[in-house]
Amino acid sequence: MTAVTQLSRCTRGTLVSVEGVTGVGKTYLTRHAIDLVDTTPLLLEEFSARTDTPPDVGSALLRALREASAGDPFLRGGTPRAEALVLLAIKRHDLDAVIAEIAGGRRVLEGRGVDSTAVCQAVLLHPDDPAAALATATALLRLAASYRPLPDRTILVTDDPHRAITRAQRRDRCVFTDEQATFMRSVCALFEQVAATDPARYRVVDRRTLGEHDATRLIGSLIQNTDVGLTCVSEPWQGPQAPCMYCGRPPDGLLTGD
Repeated sequence: MTAVTQLSRCTRGTLVSVEGVTGVGKTYLTRHAIDLVDTTPLLLEEFSARTDTPPDVGSALLRALREASAGDPFLRGGTPRAEALVLLAIKRHDLDAVIAEIAGGRRVLEGRGVDSTAVCQAVLLHPDDPAAALATATALLRLAASYRPLPDRTILVTDDPHRAITRAQRRDRCVFTDEQATFMRSVCALFEQVAATDPARYRVVDRRTLGEHDATRLIGSLIQNTDVGLTCVSEPWQGPQAPCMYCGRPPDGLLTGD
């Protein structure tokens, strides 16, 4: 006779991504929110913040994108389909780099995860068709989820696009072209649409209704509370019967034995 023993919840840490267009205050708010969390998470910086990375596959791919984009602030090199696959490959590389940390129970905070790739590339592919862009963004997320787990929680920081553009220009001491500003507005709108398709994963921090203090507290709370009721996670490409990629347990936290 086979006995089935229920194990305790997965001992892994959590993967949280923070998303939103440039200028909404993701980095600023998140760094203050971290002070409100009981243990400091490991930070995976977004693409634009990586200036001194070790020589590995991820940094080589990112360098190729930068060179192809010729200074474009959104890493657009003119081949959005190929660029989407390269960006998703970087995000898989990022996960590989922190699997041991998550397995050890640590929280990992990812700036601009697979959601940013899906949304930005979808807008590039369908700049004048919001419905097609939404369908493409969700399809790209399904593609990403077929070879790496999506974040346990995605925090979308959003704001009035004009305010975000103004903030970004002031911070970076630049002036966006009309085309770049239009791209940002489209990305901002699509982010909110994508978030509405998956309310279980997304939490929206809307700066149009929240002041800086309240937004910081909310982000801190959202990071803190991801540790509740964690389940095991299998490598998607290995199938549902594969053991947890973090704790090594069988699916559903069950052990069987005679």
